[in-house]
Amino acid sequence: MSNSIVIFAIVFGISVLLFCWSCYMRFRLVTLGRPENRFSHVIRRTWYMLYYAIAQRRVLSRPFGLNHSILFWSFLCLLIANTEFLLHGLFPQTIALSLLPTPLYYTLAFVFDIVSIVVLLCVAIAFGRRILFPPDYIEARSRDAFVILGLVAGLMIFFFGLHGSEIARGIEGAAHYMPISSLIAALFSGMSEEGLMLSAEIFWWGHALILLAFLNYLPYSKHMHVLTAIPNCFFRSLEKVTTQPREEFKKGNTYGAERVDQFRWNDLFDSYSCTECGRCSDVCPATNTHKPLNPRLVIHDIKENLLHNGPSLMKGKRPSLRLIGGKKEGSISEDAIWDCTTCRACMEVCPVFIEHVPKLIDMRRYLVEMKAEFPEELLNFFENIENRSNPWGIAPPERVKWCSGIETKPFEAGKTEYLYYVGCSGAFDSRSIQISLAMAKILDAAGVSWGILGIDEPCCGESVRRLGNEYLFDHMAKENIRLFQERGVTKIIVNCPHGYNTFKHDYRQYGAEFEVIHYTEFINKLIKEGRLNLKKTDDLGTMVFHDSCYLGRYNDIYEAPRQVIASVNGKKPAEMERNHSNSFCCGAGGGRMWLEESRGERINIARVKEALQENPDTICSACPYCLVMFEDGLKDEGAMERVKALDLAEVVARAL
Repeated sequence: MSNSIVIFAIVFGISVLLFCWSCYMRFRLVTLGRPENRFSHVIRRTWYMLYYAIAQRRVLSRPFGLNHSILFWSFLCLLIANTEFLLHGLFPQTIALSLLPTPLYYTLAFVFDIVSIVVLLCVAIAFGRRILFPPDYIEARSRDAFVILGLVAGLMIFFFGLHGSEIARGIEGAAHYMPISSLIAALFSGMSEEGLMLSAEIFWWGHALILLAFLNYLPYSKHMHVLTAIPNCFFRSLEKVTTQPREEFKKGNTYGAERVDQFRWNDLFDSYSCTECGRCSDVCPATNTHKPLNPRLVIHDIKENLLHNGPSLMKGKRPSLRLIGGKKEGSISEDAIWDCTTCRACMEVCPVFIEHVPKLIDMRRYLVEMKAEFPEELLNFFENIENRSNPWGIAPPERVKWCSGIETKPFEAGKTEYLYYVGCSGAFDSRSIQISLAMAKILDAAGVSWGILGIDEPCCGESVRRLGNEYLFDHMAKENIRLFQERGVTKIIVNCPHGYNTFKHDYRQYGAEFEVIHYTEFINKLIKEGRLNLKKTDDLGTMVFHDSCYLGRYNDIYEAPRQVIASVNGKKPAEMERNHSNSFCCGAGGGRMWLEESRGERINIARVKEALQENPDTICSACPYCLVMFEDGLKDEGAMERVKALDLAEVVARAL
């Protein structure tokens, strides 16, 4: 065995041991997290991993994603070449591409040559993007990114240098099938045999050292996602994340997440898998309106906190870096935690299925349930919900005033088919009452058997849960389910997407099995069945439709409201620039409806400005929260006289 092989074997062995040790030290920290079963349904998970990680489904949804996807697929291809390179360095006589059947050898040589130049071009494009026209949602001047791009470029350059010098020496059997390396070989013309041998030796060692350096740099860089992104797609939630895990209330328990070890293990694995691509920040309404919350940085800070505190926590010691409220890297400000509207836009675009919202709600739970630290406005809100089951603290008998001018019937088990759940806004808010009246008119016109609970109707508790008061929500959910079951309720029609999501998903965690229907789908069904006779009208002029986050991204209801509008208006509504799953939040979700927006630009103003770009006569929504936010925004923009904000139920009621 030659001295160079011995030296390389030593370097290779040390590098692999260091890499394995680094991975062990990093990944053992994930075991600090709370248990969560993410190993079920292996076949289904494997399919998701292939579709989203290997096929890069979400990455390709953005224009520049093509560049990253080509790099990724090329990386997989060159993984074969680099594995052969390392093994050939250890066992030159027994492992080599040239020992393969000649057609396969030539084919692989051609593929590796072409793929290498493609990688070099993609790296150059990535460099150019970061230097010349970086998007504002990424850290363009990241040293980490430039180091990785430089190492990848170095690998390709040394690959061509090695094969070019070998072609120049006449010892590369596949020279005619390596067009790029053959061009590089021309640069070595005129060199002596000794010079060519020295060049090949330098390029070989350069390629080997860069490859091993790249391997050992990965666990310490943001590009650790090279190791974790694919398995993170395997560990993704199999269902759309529409709810929060329940808490178990026992004496001595800690609620929410104050420390990183109070997250679930997959939350910690998420933090390693973040590619820091910035897509979450690009769509976040809080980030877009200049607030402290940046979902990319939240995940980054969780990772930094884990790396800093993890070793101490493994030894049973107290963490030295605060997760919540500190000002250092690795700590998340309380303002950022409260800025989240839970719109789920970040999770919708994340290529590796990181779950941002549940982590922020976990930290809210700690602040509310363990520290009683929350925005001052929420003190009255929580008290009113707890004492009178509505956000304003209005006496329960007032809950039926909305229907004092029309005929309504109480829900009766066995006689009434549908419970019409009016909700707090629909019963108490003067603007939302118009939606409730419109729905009553529609249900009667279609001959639907429906009834209400009247003064006994409770608050659903949606905002309470998203604001982190899980203890209060737990009590409300159990009481509400008991009430519904006692009254014989099996089918519920709901106005508000927030209440719809709560009944459909949150209450299911408590064993409730109701058929929950959002009114947009119910009205669409009535129209298709011919139970509603509508007169087409264009009185509403040009109409744009706003996709509510809890209707669209949470529950995939996009087409039903558009089909209803088409039935009334004769055509589908115009679309804002951001629509369907890419819709921009109105700013009221996550309990933000009950909080003042004192930082940055108001989110509803940003959305109203976007709507006004389409020059609409009517802005239509299907959520009472959204309607309030649009009307407030139109007032602030001085556009109330020329643009109407209407709920879909009001649009349909006008056409009866």
